[in-house]
Amino acid sequence: MRRSSLPRCAALIAAVMLGGCAAPPPDRRPLDAELQRLMEAARVPGLALALIEDGQVTYTQAYGYANVARQQPLRTDTIMYGASLTKAAFAYAVMQLVDEGVLTLDATLPQLLNKPLPDYPKFADLRDDPRWRQLTPRMLLSHTSGLLNWRYINDNNKLDFKFAPGSRYVYSGEGLNILQIVVEERTGLPLETLMQQRVFDRFGMRDTSMVWRDDWAGRETTHYGKDGAVIPHKRRSDARAAGSMDTTIRDYAAFLAGVLRGEGLSPAAYREMLSPHMAIVSVQQFPSHWPGDTDLWRGIGLSIGLGWPLYNSPMGPAFFKEGADDGTNNFALGFRQARNGIVMLSNSSNANNLFFPAVEYVYGKTCLPWFWMNYIPYDRPELMGLQARERPLLDSGCPR
Repeated sequence: MRRSSLPRCAALIAAVMLGGCAAPPPDRRPLDAELQRLMEAARVPGLALALIEDGQVTYTQAYGYANVARQQPLRTDTIMYGASLTKAAFAYAVMQLVDEGVLTLDATLPQLLNKPLPDYPKFADLRDDPRWRQLTPRMLLSHTSGLLNWRYINDNNKLDFKFAPGSRYVYSGEGLNILQIVVEERTGLPLETLMQQRVFDRFGMRDTSMVWRDDWAGRETTHYGKDGAVIPHKRRSDARAAGSMDTTIRDYAAFLAGVLRGEGLSPAAYREMLSPHMAIVSVQQFPSHWPGDTDLWRGIGLSIGLGWPLYNSPMGPAFFKEGADDGTNNFALGFRQARNGIVMLSNSSNANNLFFPAVEYVYGKTCLPWFWMNYIPYDRPELMGLQARERPLLDSGCPR
């Protein structure tokens, strides 16, 4: 019998009988070419991508450079700063503690902390404002504490409440760092140990840590500002729930896949995490402490869960998380029903300008609230800047 007459997938006859030939893997070359085109148009030197399908990572790729001057390619194992993607991983650990009864979402800080919050030196600014007593883990995880994002935004560099606790979505890294104190005291573990045991080890995230690891030296990316200015990778020694995590595209994709599977949480805790806790009415996410409301996002149900913003996409309920810092932009998006998702990590302040067109290329119309996220496409410069808040936009064809 000639070789050409053999079945193409006849390595095992049983495999043919049970399921026939496996479908060939999809051709990713058009996607790779499109992302490289977007990177050039948006002036992004390095980008890493992962796709998740039915709760499993099916594709990871890295494009461009980790270091432009040295022509060092970005790789799928390059160490990249996760920025506020840290918050979503922390939320996952917190929900495990809720599952186990270590803490409850609606207990107040006086019930949870070893001493009054203002007695911790970093939060002494709140000594004369008794509203700190109303704060709960639910408020801190859902950014509804009313606290400013970072105290340095204020002219006097002091932390304060911008709204009454529980009354409005106001993104607050300070709030997550307060919850870190609660978690460390209730578990008796430093945050880096807790995250390693409960999240990173669980999902096989071998190159992820809340603090810098010396064995990473030489594998980290260099970062680039909007003008291309070089920003060295920070080697953080203090674990912060609001954002100190270093990771890789392979690792964070493994985490998002685990979230899409609901692994490690009870069904009740999983629903709690990804259920709306408050509608979002700000025109844009930042600065979210500015007054003024809009109902533009009501049609897509933009709201905040616990650690994740939520909205209703044409593919069903979706959740996402962004992460940004000087020289860093990251994005993770999941669709609950199909258990599909996408992660993009970058070493550039410009990458937020390509995330929306990249998502649309992969999934088609998603009704992603890109204007609220300030993911203004690179070819819409007239929508960049605070003046554009007077004319906020949503995709045509999306519910209003």
